[in-house]
Amino acid sequence: MKALIAMSGGVDSSVAAYLMKSQGYDCIGCTMKLFDNKEEQASQGKTCCSLEDVEDARSVAFRLGMPYYVFNFTGDFDKKVIDNFIKCYEKGMTPNPCIDCNRYMKFDGLYERAKVLGCDYIVTGHYARIEKQGEKYVLKKALDLTKDQSYVLYSFNQEQLAHTQFPLGELTKVQTREIAEQNGFINASKPDSQDICFVPDGDYARVIEERTGRVYPKGSFVKKDGTVLGEHKGIIHYTIGQRKGLGISAPNPLFVLSINPADNTVVLGDHEDLFSDELYVGGFNWISGEIPEGEFHCNAKIRYRQKEQPATVTPIDESRIKIKFDEPQRAITPGQSAVLYDGDIVLGGGIIERNDYEQI
Repeated sequence: MKALIAMSGGVDSSVAAYLMKSQGYDCIGCTMKLFDNKEEQASQGKTCCSLEDVEDARSVAFRLGMPYYVFNFTGDFDKKVIDNFIKCYEKGMTPNPCIDCNRYMKFDGLYERAKVLGCDYIVTGHYARIEKQGEKYVLKKALDLTKDQSYVLYSFNQEQLAHTQFPLGELTKVQTREIAEQNGFINASKPDSQDICFVPDGDYARVIEERTGRVYPKGSFVKKDGTVLGEHKGIIHYTIGQRKGLGISAPNPLFVLSINPADNTVVLGDHEDLFSDELYVGGFNWISGEIPEGEFHCNAKIRYRQKEQPATVTPIDESRIKIKFDEPQRAITPGQSAVLYDGDIVLGGGIIERNDYEQI
């Protein structure tokens, strides 16, 4: 059996390659060149996609006796990840580009490349599990819940699950690093990447302005009743729940409640105003390929680091659902993903919608 290993240069994907090789698979290592990061050397290892990452991946592949290639996917990455990132901010939403990268780059573009190379599986260093239950494949949380990455993998379909492996799904991070050290991998102690590769300094607004060449106009901070509180510096600078950097003096702390491109306003309010129990989700992907009939109860999470919460889900059509949480949730943010769980099984996920204009 032949496997294409997506190697980021980090310890996780390197150990995934080692484990597949140890199981007797004919392995090919590859790194996807997604972004030309001119500031990559200044990022101090906080992002992926640097030249150092490529060399680390190449070193591990050589140590394991694997062929290694670098695939240039920069054009697709620009169109499918960065452009969508910009459009979301322009529409008052807050995207998660790592989810788009997994969906369109790793398990779409790379999946097609694997087929051309005659590979039976794509392998990554994600902490998640895939199991076959009856005639269906299921995506499950990792055993190490502190590293679980199932939230960012909800876009899988059955065919992709059948041809994907996550060798780290039953390991802890400590065990992964121990395996890397035992095998003399150059990246055994390398820190995990944290920042978005095309935003190495965390300044999203600057990147958007530079790539679009646009100046996003200032507008008004307003209360829910329309009272003007001051001037904002452009809607791309804000996200739901934000408190810092508003530059507004008030007797009580103010938080961003909503962002309205139609009239270029940012609505501010008190902390308790951030809580709501209902949302709509579009572009929903049911991993099983089957849409449940009628409403049902499960757990849902609306951001990566959140613990999932009990909720009632109502399918609306093939790609939209309504979620009503048992308890109000803080800062439900359009553009982020809502993911449904039945125990440790991922049912699917989609993008939290705005209700006041057409979705992306």
